[in-house]
Amino acid sequence: MDKHGGELVSLAPQVLERLGAEHPELFGETPRIHQELLLNTVELVSGVHNTVGGATADLAESLAAVRTVTDRIGVELFCAGSHPFSQPRLQPVTDKERYAKLIDRTQWWGRQMVIYGVHVHIGLDRRDKAMPVLDALVNYFPHFQALSASSPFWSGEDTGYASQRALMFQQLPTAGLPFQFEDWAGFEHYVDDMLKTGVIDLINEIRWDIRPVPRLGTIEMRVCDGLSTLEEIGAIGALTQCLVEEASRALDAGEKIPTMPPWHVQENKWRSARYGLDAIIILDAEGNEKLVTEHLAETLDRLAPIAADLGCSSELRDIEGIMRRGAGYQRQRRVAEANGGDLRAVVLEEARLMREGYAALGR
Repeated sequence: MDKHGGELVSLAPQVLERLGAEHPELFGETPRIHQELLLNTVELVSGVHNTVGGATADLAESLAAVRTVTDRIGVELFCAGSHPFSQPRLQPVTDKERYAKLIDRTQWWGRQMVIYGVHVHIGLDRRDKAMPVLDALVNYFPHFQALSASSPFWSGEDTGYASQRALMFQQLPTAGLPFQFEDWAGFEHYVDDMLKTGVIDLINEIRWDIRPVPRLGTIEMRVCDGLSTLEEIGAIGALTQCLVEEASRALDAGEKIPTMPPWHVQENKWRSARYGLDAIIILDAEGNEKLVTEHLAETLDRLAPIAADLGCSSELRDIEGIMRRGAGYQRQRRVAEANGGDLRAVVLEEARLMREGYAALGR
């Protein structure tokens, strides 16, 4: 974004070109920086790590490399679920066939995709764990959505939602909540149907909020809005890793992962997108409910021993920090109110937070 006005700038090709010349190590066999749908966006990807701390340190290194270029050309970095005021229709699309095909197919909805998210991959030791682990993460969909929600504004307006991104992205074909299958064979049958009917050409065009990634042997949690700090990313990464490990251990012990009917899952997504950390969520198939922050506190206590085993105790405790300080949508609204509704102040504050971390909040 422009460092003074906060408007998005479409300079990704220039940034990537300079990075390629100055930091070729970032573009090796497994590139750590990628082009994306829009020319205002670059995607940072960590390598494979055993610990959350290793992954966030990796991202910090890439982020610092990007800044060696962007600082010289008057560009500031911004990450949230959406940009508060830049107009979606004015954002140029990367000149690639797959992106052109996506826009041609999805038309108005595709041209609205000025949205940004954080994805977390967790490796699995057996393929037959993929579907039940997906089920386990679906139960915590509203927790992730509420913690990460950072897209209350859209095209200069307050939408009234904590996460506009959550509801916008699901308009794309194959995006949104995942279908849930009893076993891997059910997923394979679904993929075959999608390929046969031309809904997708490649398996990675299944854009579920949570999905298995056969090529990598991972489950990918894609629920979260963009996050402004590495501390927040680490917290979400730790919660994801601990929940996957908990489910994996349960399966090893012969236990069955509980599920909810799809109408409860769908309602939880809407509630968390609308109300964020104030959402009252449905907990189980019986329809029991609880405030999401209360259930998160119980969940953190339950996961503490697993976090200790995985070496991510401090990162998992940062979930409490998000709840205490407020999620991104709450922070953005506070800044907007303090500045008479000026959304430029919101963008500049989020950029400062991304650069300085929680120290920028003064607490």
